[in-house]
Amino acid sequence: MLDYSYKDLYLPCGTSREAARQVLTEHAEYGSWELDRLRLYPDGSRRIRLRRKIIRVIRTM
Repeated sequence: MLDYSYKDLYLPCGTSREAARQVLTEHAEYGSWELDRLRLYPDGSRRIRLRRKIIRVIRTM
């Protein structure tokens, strides 16, 4: 069974689309995070939930 680790981000209103893309790209490339949910509010702020797999090592001996 897969387990995930979650990370929540908040980007305030006034954050440009390009800046939001840059933040998500950096988390994906350097932290192995993937986008789980992005919520855009009417005032322009964003709540983002990222996830990544937790790899459990199974002892073989």
